[in-house]
Amino acid sequence: MTPVLDTLVVGSGHNALVSACYLAREGWSVHVLERDTVPGGAVSTVERFPGYAVDRGSSAHIMVRHSGIVEELDLAAHGLRYLDCDPWAFAPPPPNTDRPGIVFHRDLDRTCVSIEKAAGKREADAYRRFVTDWGPRSAAVMKSFANPPTGRHLLSSFWGLDAKDGGSALSRRFLTTGDTLLDEYFDDEPLKAALAWFGAQSGPPMSEPGTAAMVGFAALMHTLPPGRAIGGSGALTQALLSRLESDGGSVTCGDAVTEIRRTGSTWTVRTASGSTFTARTVIAGCHILTTLELLGQGGYDPDTLTRWRRAVRVGPGIGMVLRLGTDALPRYLGADEPADTTTGLQLLVDDRAHLRLAHGAAMAGELPPRPAVLGMSFSAIDPTIAPEGEHQVTLWSQWHPYRLSGGRTWDEVAESETDRILAEMELRAPGFTDSVRHRYVQTPASIESELGLLGGNVMHVEMSLDQMFLWRPLPELSGYRVPDAPGMYLTGASTHPGGGVSGASGRSAARTVLADARGGVLRRTWNRISR
Repeated sequence: MTPVLDTLVVGSGHNALVSACYLAREGWSVHVLERDTVPGGAVSTVERFPGYAVDRGSSAHIMVRHSGIVEELDLAAHGLRYLDCDPWAFAPPPPNTDRPGIVFHRDLDRTCVSIEKAAGKREADAYRRFVTDWGPRSAAVMKSFANPPTGRHLLSSFWGLDAKDGGSALSRRFLTTGDTLLDEYFDDEPLKAALAWFGAQSGPPMSEPGTAAMVGFAALMHTLPPGRAIGGSGALTQALLSRLESDGGSVTCGDAVTEIRRTGSTWTVRTASGSTFTARTVIAGCHILTTLELLGQGGYDPDTLTRWRRAVRVGPGIGMVLRLGTDALPRYLGADEPADTTTGLQLLVDDRAHLRLAHGAAMAGELPPRPAVLGMSFSAIDPTIAPEGEHQVTLWSQWHPYRLSGGRTWDEVAESETDRILAEMELRAPGFTDSVRHRYVQTPASIESELGLLGGNVMHVEMSLDQMFLWRPLPELSGYRVPDAPGMYLTGASTHPGGGVSGASGRSAARTVLADARGGVLRRTWNRISR
């Protein structure tokens, strides 16, 4: 007879593994099922080219370093080591100008010196004021990510912020657009474009309401900058797996779940191989639409599922990626110290019109008039990810639509779009294209097929104001529970606080399961009695 597990986790993305780890350390029997042969979802690293450890999805980790999860799970004891990306960003100067680029150091004074050289003292002073204002606000947002999005938790997270102009004025600052925030502080367009591009890494354009806080996160980078896990982004997944296994948890890869069904007081989960698992609770960490499909296969009310599917907005797609093996690091124009340009995010845009045109084109199913590109070259600080004397560079281009107009396919345009992305890099780092020895292209279509990120959206569903906090992915599903399905829980980027590497939804989902168990909604003693 198959033993009844306390918890079965569907998917091995980092949030799912975080949930599994928190439950396993409480003594729960936990098993993880993953359709892919590589665990970790988008937080994974593979050998794309001989001797290169290449990320499949995320690269720099920001939020998880502010969450406390790494310390709570003692992931350092399981091999996880982060290197600070410092400087954390570089914005090359506009082409055909003699101004220097802007270097964003962790140290605020050094950053302001760089801004003053590029854009003048007024802009440097404005940036210092921006960091002073938005540092505490961004810390409050990060605090709000640590708990389920209830009114009580949200209020306690933001309580105590300076509201000398009144609560309505403060709330408006959070609800306004990122562009409006930038215009409030700055005059220099290249500086505003760099910060808007940083904020847009969350997904939405900075013209949308509620995106001010996404720009404001730049202020936190002077407290703790992005981190690069030694060996690649997947080192976080490997540490979580080690932690899980040390506490008795287990993982099966390469066997997709095909059905999640409520059977009496337990859940039955079937896989493509024909295996059947029984558990008191299930935590689904896959895309919300994938989870709804699995519940539908298990007999959940089809009318409710249809209504939920129609209400979830995935969006047009976010971007495409070039994973490159090179024989040199990029050498950017406008850099006094070349080493300052390659340790963090390389923000290759000059004005916000560039970003607006790219997003507008994607909404119409068109390719951007000019690709907006973010460069990353983490072999500059972690030589273990490339052969000796060689380097690894990632170019992320945003926005690119999942569905192309006119019946075109990504197979038809991937090569030419790759060349256009490389041309943007060449414009700011002449000679870079000649350094490329290997390349692997991830289009929105291949991101979906390889990583299960539907519509090519690396954030699962749009990170717009109407799908954040207590509305993510929908009000009925925002508490990590599924209505009329006791023991069925949700985690992952589809849930609060959304995409990015934070682990927060994984921890909150696990805490929700434990709270329900303590409250009598679920009882681990059932498992002991059945034995």
